Amino acid sequence: MAVTFLGVRHHSPACARIVRDAIRRLRPAYVLVEGPADFGARMDELLLGHTPPIAIFSYYRDADRVHASWSPFCGYSPEWVALNEGRAAGAELRFIDLPAWHPAFASRSNRYADAERRYAEVTERLCREFAVDNTDVLWDHLFETDPDGAAERLDAYFALLRGEAEAGEDDTAREVYMAAWIRAAEADAGDRPVVVVTGGFHKPALEALTAAGGTDWPGVPEPPEGAAGGGFLVPYSFERLDAFTGYQSGMPSPEYYQRLWEDGPDAAAGALIETVVARLRGRRQVVSTADLIAARTLTEGLTRLRGHRAPARTDLLDGLVSALVNDDLDQRLPWTSRGPLAPGAHPAVVEMVAALSGDRVGRLHRDTPAPPLVHDAAAELERLGLDRDGPVVLKLATPRGLERSRALHRLRVLRVPGAVRESGPASGADPVLEERWVLDTADPSGFRRSALIEAGAHGPTLADAAAAVLDERVNGAGTDMRRLADVLFDAALCGCADRSDAIAAAIGAGVAGSSDLAALGAALDTVLGLWRHDRVLGTAGSPLFGTVVRECATRILWLVEGVRGGPAPADLDRLRAVAAARDALLHAAGPLRLDRDAALGVARRVAARTDVPPDLRGAAFGLGRALGDTADPARAVRGASGASTFGDWLAGLFALARQEVLDADASVLGVLDELIRDLTDADFLVALPALRQAFAFFPPRERETIAEGLLDRHGVDRHGVRGFARALLRAPAAPLLIAEARALEERVDRALAAAHLESSAARRGVRGVVPPQGEEGES
Repeated sequence: MAVTFLGVRHHSPACARIVRDAIRRLRPAYVLVEGPADFGARMDELLLGHTPPIAIFSYYRDADRVHASWSPFCGYSPEWVALNEGRAAGAELRFIDLPAWHPAFASRSNRYADAERRYAEVTERLCREFAVDNTDVLWDHLFETDPDGAAERLDAYFALLRGEAEAGEDDTAREVYMAAWIRAAEADAGDRPVVVVTGGFHKPALEALTAAGGTDWPGVPEPPEGAAGGGFLVPYSFERLDAFTGYQSGMPSPEYYQRLWEDGPDAAAGALIETVVARLRGRRQVVSTADLIAARTLTEGLTRLRGHRAPARTDLLDGLVSALVNDDLDQRLPWTSRGPLAPGAHPAVVEMVAALSGDRVGRLHRDTPAPPLVHDAAAELERLGLDRDGPVVLKLATPRGLERSRALHRLRVLRVPGAVRESGPASGADPVLEERWVLDTADPSGFRRSALIEAGAHGPTLADAAAAVLDERVNGAGTDMRRLADVLFDAALCGCADRSDAIAAAIGAGVAGSSDLAALGAALDTVLGLWRHDRVLGTAGSPLFGTVVRECATRILWLVEGVRGGPAPADLDRLRAVAAARDALLHAAGPLRLDRDAALGVARRVAARTDVPPDLRGAAFGLGRALGDTADPARAVRGASGASTFGDWLAGLFALARQEVLDADASVLGVLDELIRDLTDADFLVALPALRQAFAFFPPRERETIAEGLLDRHGVDRHGVRGFARALLRAPAAPLLIAEARALEERVDRALAAAHLESSAARRGVRGVVPPQGEEGES
């Protein structure tokens, strides 16, 4: 007998009914379904008696590519109906599509993405022809509300779709493979029928390809050597399935279509109107019985006006909006397009979308095999006393506290819900030795178990899976050193810092390819703290972290020597990077074989150049002093003087070697005092913002010491100097405001002098733009 090809739209109740009726009528020998062929041997597992929605989660990982995808099924998915009806009819069941790890699926996370989304030109023209907003509305108009003749209309629709679109290489590869299964099943079935259920876009090509070729059963492709791939069943949810929450294909509003499948369009519309009203009343929105009647009436009127035999989804939604929303809407109704709800949607519209989306969650049969990680995680959490709800305080300085912390961080890295960290160390040098978590192990939605199953693709234990995820994050970070530093800190928290050579290799490549001084400095600062101090997390002296410290410091110095530029405001992130390199040279040069002499050479060369930004020249001079250079700082300060560059040069110096200013044997403080006093008022105002930024590198106690030294230099009686110094640091107004006031006073004086009014101005107090405390200035 001939093969019966049933082209469907994924997650369509109308297509599911056609599939159901065809299989019941034909009772075929084979039912062939578009689905991952590598899961075909586990058909009994798929049909154990789960409560949909569920999905086949497929994963693939090799040295170059990580890929995950889902093949979701709900109760009205034509593929799900085909498998269950085929089993009931005694048919042999086969998945006939390429595995999800195959390169044909490399760019897709959902096997059942609608072809209409990829080949949209014809559907756009049809939408214009039928005066509807989008493909979803077009589909309902053509197929979901009128079952009579739907099969014939489907054939014409998909023939038109395929007739005007060229299949890409990926679809062609899939169709050649599926056709081989169909020919083999046809040959093996003899005079019994074969039913093929695939996306409608593929149907015309499969009909042509099946007419010629061999009849041997095709093999199931295996992942390449060195790669890992496979699949598990996971619970799914209507929330994940809904286009309004970001699902990339299929039908939106799954609760509506579930009810349409179970009860028909009239019953679905009536029940959902009541659900929307109940949700709005639950949000304390006033909805009267009259509003409910109006919603029903308007839905029925729109149904007749649009020529539908029964209410379509948008008839229902538009009727609800017309009856229940009296405000002006700031944005288009969400069902006129596809995608997540936009921020600022009307609250009533949000509730309507939520009601039609539904909150159903699938459940797997208790005998469903699970990856080893699910069992390992359950055992670990029970062993560590983390299998109960409520707040948990962990002492990181104790072995058990650290072990419990690592288990929870591994779950966090794997994105398994149920544990939220409220406080704890935020960086490698953070001295916090306690963490606070809140545990919620209840899983009514099934998200936690689903996440654990999906995480099982990364490894059999929490430690292995977390290490694999960290490897992937390192690869994805490329040369972004901030992201790489975050990964390293997570590796330390998970206790995985030294488990993976891939992390070390990727970090090395990232450092070598990075030209972002600020990011390298941030990474070096974080990792150096972990390498030097963190005996709690077990990273002190870590070879991996030591490698990162050495390579970051070397790269920073290399980049610093290549920086060129003229006067510019101090780049604080760049200065922090040089300071991080200084710390590495001071504290890790011996163990990590850092060349201090080479670094000192870089510092001297950069400090001496005139085509380097002033802050970097000052930082280079400070780096040299920190590494033991004996160059005269007073002379260097004199050489850097200049109203437009002085403060920025000092910012670099103070960022790297501020102790030089406080050294009792050095003359830097005196030179600074002299240079600043010699500035004209105009030059001082130019230099002031940068000078204030430079002295901000000193903590308050050190600024007070500087003030004491200046007072002493100017012969102020040392009795009570400390209190006087503190008073100098507390101006009655912001220093920049005072400076601006003085500049304004000078401009006023010049204007008055030009008008020969200075004496009268002085008598009237015009110079006191900022009046003394307790006095009132005159204008």
